[in-house]
Amino acid sequence: MTEMTDTAPGWLSPDELEAARARMPILYVDAVPVRVDDTGVVTHVGLLLRIGADGTVSRALVSGRVLLHERVRDALMRHLEKDLGPVALPRVPASPQPFTIAEYFPTPGVTPYHDPRQHAVSLAYVVPVAGDCRPRQDALDLVWFTPEEAASPLVQQEMQGGHGTLLKQALAHVGRLS
Repeated sequence: MTEMTDTAPGWLSPDELEAARARMPILYVDAVPVRVDDTGVVTHVGLLLRIGADGTVSRALVSGRVLLHERVRDALMRHLEKDLGPVALPRVPASPQPFTIAEYFPTPGVTPYHDPRQHAVSLAYVVPVAGDCRPRQDALDLVWFTPEEAASPLVQQEMQGGHGTLLKQALAHVGRLS
């Protein structure tokens, strides 16, 4: 009998992930990438442009699962690097505390957050980035919006699954929602 080595610790196979999603909430992190001025005031918000599985184009925040044995800080860094590139230079605080906890349900209307695949609980953070951001993975583009533009109805309608609501909460949290 040969022994198999798990080369991707913390990852579930697609079938295992589907089974887990059907039985329990999955932990995620959501990150709102921002640019700040010298005084720490948010001047711009970075939103990804993505194509969904159904072919729809939408704006999105950085988001992803927390793996088994992975610290939340490490999950944030991994997803920020995955979506924004290796030289985005995110500045996760020494003591990261979410500005909110978003509960995504497969049933629309339970909360403002919806994910048809699963019940997910997401810790949401505002993360300043100082480096050069280049979208990677499944993102088509990254566009920087002023807080006013990001909160506008035009941008909000391009966001799905409650990310628009989460973005407005982030802007309110940093004092930039008028």
